[in-house]
Amino acid sequence: MNTSITNPQGEKIDYRFHGDASDKSKIVLIGHGVTGNLDRPWAEGLANALAEAGYPALRFSFSGNGDSEGDFRESTVSKEVSDLGAVIDAAKEAGYEEIIYAGHSMGGAVGVLRASSDDRINRLISLAGMVHTAKFAEVEFGMETPNEGFMWEDEDCPLSSTFVNDMNAIGSVLDKASDIHVPWLLIHGDADDVVPIEESSEIYAHANEPKKFVELPGVNHVFANEGLAPMIDTVLVWLKD
Repeated sequence: MNTSITNPQGEKIDYRFHGDASDKSKIVLIGHGVTGNLDRPWAEGLANALAEAGYPALRFSFSGNGDSEGDFRESTVSKEVSDLGAVIDAAKEAGYEEIIYAGHSMGGAVGVLRASSDDRINRLISLAGMVHTAKFAEVEFGMETPNEGFMWEDEDCPLSSTFVNDMNAIGSVLDKASDIHVPWLLIHGDADDVVPIEESSEIYAHANEPKKFVELPGVNHVFANEGLAPMIDTVLVWLKD
């Protein structure tokens, strides 16, 4: 895939394509979590493995993150849902038939919201997916003052009131699970100290069939080290099934 992708605000979305560009039967779109970007090791590892297995993949940075255009302070779940729509638009315009979206952490919440209202997503993968957005903002950033503090003390990631207000307005994506009617895979490590594995268990209980929930023992939030291979293997087996 070789095209420029811009969101509704006219901001260019940075991406990397992996695989056989002539295969238009399907494509896996890979979205990251809060403070992340397309170069996260789990995203690159997954994209490479998908391409080797015959699944074209596209990993991208949401606007305001990585080398995508935009202001990080405006990088909210709601805006990223719109960004994902723009990436899907580009994939469809390029001729791809089946759209599979794999979202990590906050990118998982983005996927739930997009898939619940956009029937162009044919399969959904949630990787340590965030469910309760307001709770996440309070637990992780409640000690910081919006527009003054930073996310996890990273000065490159200012905590904006725009972000906090959006997280609180959404509250949770749990009630959107019943609006998703495509095959859905949820993967979560039981050593995740950022998004509790119980969130995946909870939304899985509200999801429609066909669905699958896989718990990875000893695996952390970003599927680091020994956690990467079982995550990738789980995704590949599910896609083939």
